[in-house]
Amino acid sequence: MAVLNIVVLNPLANRHKEIIKAAEPNVNIIISDAKNALEHMPECHILATWGWAETRHLYQAAPHLEWIHALSAGVEKLLFPEIQAADTILTNSKGIHGIPVSEHVLAMMLAFSRGLTLSIRQQDAKTWKRVPTDELHEHTLAIIGLGAIGREIAKKAKALGMTVLASKQEMTTELFVDKLYPPDNDSLQEMLSQADYVVIALPLTENTENLIGLKHFTVMKPSAYFFNISRGAIVNEADLITALEQKLIRGAGLDVFTHEPLPESSPLWTMPNVIITPHVAALSPAYLDRAVKLLADNLTRFIQGRDMLNLVDKVKGY
Repeated sequence: MAVLNIVVLNPLANRHKEIIKAAEPNVNIIISDAKNALEHMPECHILATWGWAETRHLYQAAPHLEWIHALSAGVEKLLFPEIQAADTILTNSKGIHGIPVSEHVLAMMLAFSRGLTLSIRQQDAKTWKRVPTDELHEHTLAIIGLGAIGREIAKKAKALGMTVLASKQEMTTELFVDKLYPPDNDSLQEMLSQADYVVIALPLTENTENLIGLKHFTVMKPSAYFFNISRGAIVNEADLITALEQKLIRGAGLDVFTHEPLPESSPLWTMPNVIITPHVAALSPAYLDRAVKLLADNLTRFIQGRDMLNLVDKVKGY
């Protein structure tokens, strides 16, 4: 078999290269950055990149490219017309984000519940004053999108004694979900009206872009908290700001935004009932270890002509 050239648009440690080589010794691993990647495309067979990176120009310059693997779960920038019309395989790293993202969500939920957001501000001001506190126990969590991340959030929430509601495309039996809803608007609004905490865990597609807006915040409890760890464009950000300003909801924990970095002019920065993190929910020291292990597993499957993991439907976008 001829040597396969795999171009990876991210630094890899030696242990990562060894994992790939163990799966297929007859592979040439080329580490590049986006700026210099174009020079490697004429001989590239496999490209490992990020789903949010501009890749179309690289694809157009890669006549031998057979497979693109996204190191992320999202593939929004990889769904350009040329790849949709071709037989090029597209896979993603869905399934490796559940642990860090679920911990991030729980951290933000607990920060609000235990009054840590207020306590930190008072600490900065050297103010000794008790703040209102609550418990997650016996409160209701609604998860919009029950994939691998949503299930991990549900699992942790049940361990804390919460009632878990969730919406997903297919009605399946779910171990950590008390009630499952279809994704139609009426069902979604019914679920949201019961929730004390709401988490968005959907992929960004044409169908989910701008999905959540004022009509959804209006039916939520005024005491409810809203969290987005998925993609900013799924939520109408202006409507979210309105909901927070008008106290339609109590607060929000946001890791993703319509425009990133979040503009300094955004009122979200100074809202006392908002936690902002800079798109870091999935980050972990173990991230690349998990992503490369998945890539290596799929490399073996690719070589052997077996079914590959995490094949992306290039029409649906996930």
